[in-house]
Amino acid sequence: MNQPTSKPNSGAPQITDSVDGVHIEYRVRGAGAPLVVLVHGWSCDSNYWRAQLPALTPRYTVLTVDLAGHGASGSNRSDWSMQNFGVDVAAAVRAHWSKNADAPRAVVLVGHSMGGPVVIEAARLLGKSVVGVIGVDTFKALGEAPPDPKVAEQRFAAMSKDFIGYTRQFVSTAFFTPAANPAFIRQVADDMSSAPPDVAIPSVRGMNAWGAGAGRDLKDITVPIIAIVSDMNPMDDARSRKVAPTFRSIVMAGRGHFLMMEDPAGFNPILVQEIDALANAGAAAK
Repeated sequence: MNQPTSKPNSGAPQITDSVDGVHIEYRVRGAGAPLVVLVHGWSCDSNYWRAQLPALTPRYTVLTVDLAGHGASGSNRSDWSMQNFGVDVAAAVRAHWSKNADAPRAVVLVGHSMGGPVVIEAARLLGKSVVGVIGVDTFKALGEAPPDPKVAEQRFAAMSKDFIGYTRQFVSTAFFTPAANPAFIRQVADDMSSAPPDVAIPSVRGMNAWGAGAGRDLKDITVPIIAIVSDMNPMDDARSRKVAPTFRSIVMAGRGHFLMMEDPAGFNPILVQEIDALANAGAAAK
């Protein structure tokens, strides 16, 4: 499935409009099938996938996207739901298709952290073109009871009072193992705490709402849902399959939340193997 269909895409920035008129920046690199779409997490951007590009672009067409309010994309939006972020991803994919008649139509959606719910919503929009969904250290709350609203509101109040301090502290303590490189921790904490609060806080609300609503039943997603996860928080596959029957996880022990950045040498072969398996299964099913 990974034979090039045309000359490699250059990776030049491109812009399309999401459904609400927000401009969305995306880049397309490489050639070959399937189309692999990489979606970043909360308060990050597409640059967080830079360590995957050398492994993916010689094999596939790779589309990276900055979600609304992140990176180079626009922020003139009031609805920061996972559904709206999913529309951003679908808009970028459709824009690529509209400009490239020979672009691969089989799609593997890959989402890190908040990008997991986002790619589920994008899969709902892109329908039969999607041959699989891969989450990266995400989906760990599938099948759990929604968070206590009072606890969530206390968290939002603390974020609103001191977004930079709260976010830096939370990221530094929740996302990394004791063995993580302190410079790397500082880099990520500084990045995420520099996000605009008027995007970041309602996006967390959107994640909570998704987990209590659209994320409670993924039975409409009939393609495989795979999570490549760290072992910092245990993944309950049996519980998750009650919500998403096609779900399974792959654990990378000893890594933190940003495992694709911490250990690309270990992560990239797993990602390539899973993309190839999804693409081959998708082709066999047609």
